[in-house]
Amino acid sequence: MTTPQDYVRDNAIPLAGRSDDYDCLLEQVGDRSLVLLGEASHGTAEYYRMRAEITRRLVREKGFEAVAVEADWPDALRLNRYARGDGNDTLKTAFDDFQRFPQWMWRNTEVRDFLGWLAEHNAGRDVAEQVGFYGLDIYSLHRSAEAVIEYLEGIDPEQARIARQKYGCLDHGGDPVRYGHDATYGLSRTCEDAAVRLLADLLDKSSRYLGEDGRRSADEQFFAEQNARVVVNAEHYYRAMFGSRVDTWNLRDEHMTDTLAELCEHLRHQGGQGKVVVWAHNSHLGDASFTDMGWHRGQHNVGQLVRHRLGADQVLLVGFTTHTGFVSAANDWDGPVEHRKVRPSMEGSVERLFHDSGLGDFYLPLGERATPLKKPLWERAIGVIYRPESERVSHYFKTSVAEQFDAVFHVDETRAVEPFDKGEFWRPEETPDTYPFGV
Repeated sequence: MTTPQDYVRDNAIPLAGRSDDYDCLLEQVGDRSLVLLGEASHGTAEYYRMRAEITRRLVREKGFEAVAVEADWPDALRLNRYARGDGNDTLKTAFDDFQRFPQWMWRNTEVRDFLGWLAEHNAGRDVAEQVGFYGLDIYSLHRSAEAVIEYLEGIDPEQARIARQKYGCLDHGGDPVRYGHDATYGLSRTCEDAAVRLLADLLDKSSRYLGEDGRRSADEQFFAEQNARVVVNAEHYYRAMFGSRVDTWNLRDEHMTDTLAELCEHLRHQGGQGKVVVWAHNSHLGDASFTDMGWHRGQHNVGQLVRHRLGADQVLLVGFTTHTGFVSAANDWDGPVEHRKVRPSMEGSVERLFHDSGLGDFYLPLGERATPLKKPLWERAIGVIYRPESERVSHYFKTSVAEQFDAVFHVDETRAVEPFDKGEFWRPEETPDTYPFGV
């Protein structure tokens, strides 16, 4: 009988730090239109670097047309404009809209280097051949409303006036959480109805707004429509935080999935194939129906939803794990970024199984033949907060990793991603020769 350890040792492909480390992944991709690349933390340098290199190869060798990331739509759109040669930004200033905690998720050197490559790749290419960079997230309630108004001011001033008036009810000092509280306990549907109406109007008038201006206008119309969708869904999300039984996790991942679907459809309308690479946390991209999220919490996620909508043969879900190392993370929400040591993975976890294989860093194809890895194991998830003192409760959940992902990259010891804005608490430590054993 094949044990989990046997399966890992027999099927893992060691990584050598070269581009051909990803040959097996490219073979698995085949003709799939979506490749979802996860991460076990929001602050690990190797995850960003490896996803960037995989994405370069998917663009060059498989014709992928866009990167969609776990970031707000208007913030990522500024990077998209830079990468496609629009506007007056430099590579440094293109990141200036990422002001909401946690800034280091996107304001870091690895993302900067990838955006620099993307701009070079797009330079001199026709607009239809350029690769875009887009955000999937739901948090930009006020910024998206402002973006809709700004778009309308340049194309339909009267509709812009109406939008400014109707979106006015969202203004609670620019604090979306305060808005959600007041809207819930005030029992008012005014903003909800206004947001839905403004989106419907934007869609109804799209053909008139587009006129004869060509593809670039089609892009700008799509960007405005998506900002209007963000307002609708974010308004619902922030109200659901208070007094509702609606699971806000589900609302958020449904929004990200819908955004991804709209982006794919837009790319096809512009003559493309709708092929997109997604960067987000493992907890969003691994199929939740094979984890504690689905088994006990009634939660679903992007990976599960796209598998259901498109079929497993059109989607590749790729996870990333680590045993120990360092991470950029905060101790509390809205706290400063810190350079933190990651504890060695605990017994009974996916990460400890991979570490105990003795193989170091490797790529592991999963799928139907990975039966020995279907038995539930613990898996670690570090988001923007890391609390090693309560690691088991704060950061581990049960999963059937063979069904959660189609493949996994394991990096046994990792480095912290380097933020633009380090602050006083981001101080790299000297790693002792005996780390992580401490003897």
